[in-house]
Amino acid sequence: MKKLLSKIISRLSITLLLIAIQAAWGVAMLSRASAVFPWINRIFGVISIFVAIYIINRNANPSYKIAWIVPILIFPLFGVSIYLLYGNKKPTRAMRKKFKRNEYILRDNLPQSQETLDNMDTRDACRASYLLRYNYPVYGNTQTEYFPSGEAMFPRIIEEISKAEKFIFLEYFIIEEGTVWNTIRDILAKKAAEGVDVRVIYDDVGSVGKLPAGYALKLSSLGIKCVAFNPFVPFFSVIMNNRDHRKILVVDGHTAFTGGINLADEYMNITHPFGYWKDTAVLLHGEAAWSFTCMFLQMWQVIRGKKEDASAFRPDVRHAQKFSGNGFVQPFSDSPLDDEAISENVYIDIISAAEKYVYICTPYLVIDDQMKNALTLAAKRGVDVRIITPGIPDKKIIYRLTRSYYGELLRDGVKIYEYSPGFLHEKAIVSDDRCAVVGTINMDFRSLYLHFECGVLMTNTAAVFDVRDDTLSLFPSCREVEKVKRKNIPARIFDSILRTFAPLL
Repeated sequence: MKKLLSKIISRLSITLLLIAIQAAWGVAMLSRASAVFPWINRIFGVISIFVAIYIINRNANPSYKIAWIVPILIFPLFGVSIYLLYGNKKPTRAMRKKFKRNEYILRDNLPQSQETLDNMDTRDACRASYLLRYNYPVYGNTQTEYFPSGEAMFPRIIEEISKAEKFIFLEYFIIEEGTVWNTIRDILAKKAAEGVDVRVIYDDVGSVGKLPAGYALKLSSLGIKCVAFNPFVPFFSVIMNNRDHRKILVVDGHTAFTGGINLADEYMNITHPFGYWKDTAVLLHGEAAWSFTCMFLQMWQVIRGKKEDASAFRPDVRHAQKFSGNGFVQPFSDSPLDDEAISENVYIDIISAAEKYVYICTPYLVIDDQMKNALTLAAKRGVDVRIITPGIPDKKIIYRLTRSYYGELLRDGVKIYEYSPGFLHEKAIVSDDRCAVVGTINMDFRSLYLHFECGVLMTNTAAVFDVRDDTLSLFPSCREVEKVKRKNIPARIFDSILRTFAPLL
């Protein structure tokens, strides 16, 4: 009873209740206005046409446009009102200005070595050059270490943060009090007491219900500098759409972790809310870790509003020895601040260039026509295209939406597998024993268009083969989806509606 009561009066529950009250009040007011003033419906009917024309001419994903145009034309009063309040998928002007002011951190501190580019194959250099346009250089001299699970990564995190001499930066979508975070927190507090600069960024929506309100102040009392990204407020707001979904841990500028793994017990399989939690991460040791340092510093300065010299955090300040490593490593980030779907474009480029195989692991499969066409065209060319999704869902409505894409993909030769032991949270793509991406990027509209994300593009590194081998090891534990059962008419209608509004979910 005590546990149930704490959930009822939690910050998340209260916030959702207040938002629901606002939504109900808004609907009631609009209904009342249309009843008292019938001419409002006619005016909004005309306005809806112009709003639809405006949306059509916007530089946005076609699926996103359709998701808004349908309700706007069918329910002009409600559709136009909601669009005006909630339809802009970009962050607020204030947030965009903050990022604009701090983009110099990436632009001025991440130069590209021409020698590195010259050493790449022409095809790989072209892909690297695309990311370079957005201030994400490609590096050599970086060792990559792949982790096939959270429990494999956790000891290495403990080892690396325990060795920190200058700074530890952490940026995570979810931090939850428990065995994992409490262990890390205690080490961070100890390192802070030793004079190490320890900073933490967590997403307030991602961690709502998992951390108490004002948690940043609690960490500050332990000597850990901490800020929450985009604090969750009980009001309808466009900015609530844009979350910091990145997972970044940097130690002394020369060692960095990223991947799908958040700092919570379920990610390390200490708890099992959805069966076995399959996730992955990668460690970079060497030159490429510097990009993650700069990504973190940019986000930190956006939130704190205080400029500092990024060069003070360069790895060579505390690491005099030269780095080494085979292959090429290119960390990158993606954001809703521009109209460039960087992550999706990298995925599509890998799929389009594949000659033998493409294996993809994703917890959610909610894709637009561009991605679907890239996948099916590769399969039609004879490429072995395989996608692994969860066998046990964490969000049932999204799971149903994911499955709604199976039929057309299977029909065109894409192979689909569901991971039977539990929830597959891994976000990775690997192709032709040549390149792989491990990161935070789901194959859904939120990751590809609305969230701040990050990943690592690896070419001819040791981790590429580890990603391939780990993915191959999953297939015996998966159920191959060979065909999709024909659904009844109501189910097909429901799925069609889901697909229409997928970009808004």
